[in-house]
Amino acid sequence: MIYAFDGFIPVVHESAFVHPQASVTGNVIIGRDVYVGPGAAIRGDWGGIVIEDGCNVQENCTIHMFPGVVVRLEASAHIGHGAIVHGAHIGANALIGMNAVIMDNAVVGAGCVVGALCFVPTGMEIPPRKVVVGNPAKIVKDVTDDMLEWKSSGTQLYQQLPAAMRASWRAVEPLREVPVSRPTQSSVLKNWKDTREGGTT
Repeated sequence: MIYAFDGFIPVVHESAFVHPQASVTGNVIIGRDVYVGPGAAIRGDWGGIVIEDGCNVQENCTIHMFPGVVVRLEASAHIGHGAIVHGAHIGANALIGMNAVIMDNAVVGAGCVVGALCFVPTGMEIPPRKVVVGNPAKIVKDVTDDMLEWKSSGTQLYQQLPAAMRASWRAVEPLREVPVSRPTQSSVLKNWKDTREGGTT
């Protein structure tokens, strides 16, 4: 649902898809081809939130801020299931892993990969194209060209998802048995381990 607050009405580009079970409140700007999944809470009550073109904010994510701060997700930022971004700045084409927490005034550089369950503390500045893991977060290596290409491929799937959702997503009654003609789904992206095929990156 989309909610006005304190004179601010969220701005959502017509090409974006915001699931009706997500909550978007107040001073929020959502760009082109953005996907926002069910259970996401994007709350622009005490400051602003800008989600640039091609980002995705997946299921059960929270985006909020310390009062007076503008949170920005630069173009093609990828926010994994259950992650929290609180008062931080996420660089272009960065990946925030599932259930990671990015705290106030932290900066995640462009092309970074932040691991699942990672805790990035207040004020930490991560240079571009770094792999970050742990609690507290530590930079462990650089993001290689292959890794960045793999991440970008996953983000492209999410950039295509808003149009696909508008084309075929609808509420239905469940079937009571599996039909003989049930379609199959192909694998559209390999996981990183399979992509490396024994490489050292």
